[in-house]
Amino acid sequence: MSKATGPKYVVQFRRRRSNITNYKKRLALVKSNLVRIVIRKTSKNILIQFIQFSEKGDKTLISTRSTELNKYNWHATNNTPTAYLTGLLAGNKALRAGIKEAILDIGLHAPSKGSCVFSGLKGIIDSGVKSNAGEGLFSEERIKGIHITKYAESIKNTDKYNSVFASYLKKGIKPEELTVLFEKTKGTIKAGA
Repeated sequence: MSKATGPKYVVQFRRRRSNITNYKKRLALVKSNLVRIVIRKTSKNILIQFIQFSEKGDKTLISTRSTELNKYNWHATNNTPTAYLTGLLAGNKALRAGIKEAILDIGLHAPSKGSCVFSGLKGIIDSGVKSNAGEGLFSEERIKGIHITKYAESIKNTDKYNSVFASYLKKGIKPEELTVLFEKTKGTIKAGA
């Protein structure tokens, strides 16, 4: 088997064909010689990792999940305010580990202003870690959850309110007061830094 068609290369091209990895973007990020910030949103969590390139395989330096916010009395796990708070927490961990600058790796996500990816990045930047982002990527209204509270107020006296916000209500959280809880949680995380 020739070098260009060995098992390593077959896997690499399979990942490209499966639309899992964009190697052109990845190469540009690796050439920066900075630690990469990888932010991923699943149906239940926000995951933020600080990853360093190594020829033997990438090394995860810091990993933070949105479920860690439970100890700060924040129980939402995959919305925009949660992404910001998870970023703030991850940024604090990164600073304690000596990481002062990193570059965002959005993977295959399409860049969209106010998205969870950029909200997480804003949290990291607000913790004190320098990164490659312009202010036009962030939406303060979405980061603070104002869009959620407005929606909750608009449907408060309907049956839809209980079904849409069942997970909040089960934990004793009034969704129309989410921005107040956000500021309180943000302050607690910053104080713990």
